[in-house]
Amino acid sequence: MKLQAVELRRIRLPLVAPFETSFGVQTERDVLLLKAVTDAGDGWGECVVGEEPTYSPEYVNGAQHVLIHHLIPRLLDRALTTGEVSKLLRPVHGHQMAKAAVEMAVLDAELRDQGQSFARFFGAVRDEVDCGVSVGIQPSIAALLSTVGGYLDQGYRRIKLKIKPGWDVEPVRAVRERFGDIPLQVDANTAYTLADATHLAKLDPFALLLIEQPMPEEQVLAHAELAKTVRTPICLDESIHSLQAASDAIELGACRIINLKPGRVGGYLEARRIHDLCAARGLPVWMGGMLETGIGRAGNVAMAAMPNFTLPGDTSASNRYFHRDITEPFVLRDGRLKVPAGPGLGVNVDEEFVDSITHWQGTVGRAGIRTVS
Repeated sequence: MKLQAVELRRIRLPLVAPFETSFGVQTERDVLLLKAVTDAGDGWGECVVGEEPTYSPEYVNGAQHVLIHHLIPRLLDRALTTGEVSKLLRPVHGHQMAKAAVEMAVLDAELRDQGQSFARFFGAVRDEVDCGVSVGIQPSIAALLSTVGGYLDQGYRRIKLKIKPGWDVEPVRAVRERFGDIPLQVDANTAYTLADATHLAKLDPFALLLIEQPMPEEQVLAHAELAKTVRTPICLDESIHSLQAASDAIELGACRIINLKPGRVGGYLEARRIHDLCAARGLPVWMGGMLETGIGRAGNVAMAAMPNFTLPGDTSASNRYFHRDITEPFVLRDGRLKVPAGPGLGVNVDEEFVDSITHWQGTVGRAGIRTVS
């Protein structure tokens, strides 16, 4: 298969409600999409970066630049398989999410040409996946309980609460007292330090599934120390940016669970390697979320059907975030999402709708770079 060109476009997709993330409070997503144009057909990818470099060093303007000037040119006009993409891009340091996006588009094109789905390619063992939902910091306990109750009524099978200093033990206590033994976990988004270990141990009586990324990503040893005080399983997210990082964290005892985000680790193929490592070491994994459109959600749901994804992921339904998705929507039924079965990602992009919300587009091909603002 030969990559002839990559079409890029930036779209603005309004969110159903303001959402607090590591990027800040967002009211819309500025999404960078890619379409790989090959001699065997086209494939789509989604770059999961935010507008600001607050979750990782990557951000949407930077990803656009590095894709145009440094990544895509290395892949053009050569016989190519998806497995070769990461090797060809290795001379460019970092930029995992940008690399993941172009690998995803090439993989979609390759699998569509072969008539094979993402799910089959990654060895999915389920036709549906259990879904959890992430609940941001709320203005009050009453608002939190109302929000959680609404998601449980919709059928979500696990609740994740964002926490930070001053909003942790009491919100968790309130949810436990109101809703009983629902599957419940918390996400700190690096908000704590090792000095908070005794305080975080106060969450132990609430039988949480896990505490996600309590401390900054580079503090892997500190997480291993924290695990000596806190009985609740520590889950790493931002710290896991590669197979090597996952292996080191496991060896150090820094985590007992890993959140997998394909974009964060450089692509679905690296995510599969981490899945396999964790399975061999007896650690469960679960699928994280980055407010993906239906393109990214399709890949995530397919991967979440692999054997070692034993905890519900942040694979919420499309209407959790968007009034209208850019593919057919993912609809929650009995707390689960159906795994796409069609070739490649198994979803169809509504290109007319995408055109209507595009605010920048360009193409990188044989003739160089052509942009249309």
